[in-house]
Amino acid sequence: MDFGLLVLRLVVGALFIGHGTQKLFGWFGGHGVEGTGGFLESLGYRPGTRYAVLGGVAEAGGGLLLVLGLLTPLAAAAVIGMMINAIFAVHVDKGAWNQDGGYEYPLVLAVAAGAIALGDGGTAAVDRLLGLNLGGLLGWLGILVGIIAGVVAANMRRELESDEEQERGGGQRAA
Repeated sequence: MDFGLLVLRLVVGALFIGHGTQKLFGWFGGHGVEGTGGFLESLGYRPGTRYAVLGGVAEAGGGLLLVLGLLTPLAAAAVIGMMINAIFAVHVDKGAWNQDGGYEYPLVLAVAAGAIALGDGGTAAVDRLLGLNLGGLLGWLGILVGIIAGVVAANMRRELESDEEQERGGGQRAA
């Protein structure tokens, strides 16, 4: 079981380091802060570059913490929050399956992060080397915080019309 958690931590964590650095630095074929920010603006996140940095730090930082097995519930919360947000912002309208752009892949990554948190990262985790036992209830807390953060982030989006109306000074909609 410990070897399985180690493999899961390393693979999922490394993928999130890569995904976060795509947003932050344009590495691994990513678009960097400006390109990602433009995409996030199109989804309703304003200002997009701020959300690109926040997302990149959450993904790369959460991924690094997973790889290390350090503060595992916090790492899981960051990853789960990003994936729940991505599911609602990008994938949910496309159904479940990945080939259709659905939420299958981000859901699997979120569940994997949650499983790692519940398993306390395993014996080959920095948490264990430091004598920290962060699984169990704290693992569940990390999962809950991640879900709440993801839902809140997904609801931070604003429609373009509301921004244009606010710029005109009204912000009121016709009945």
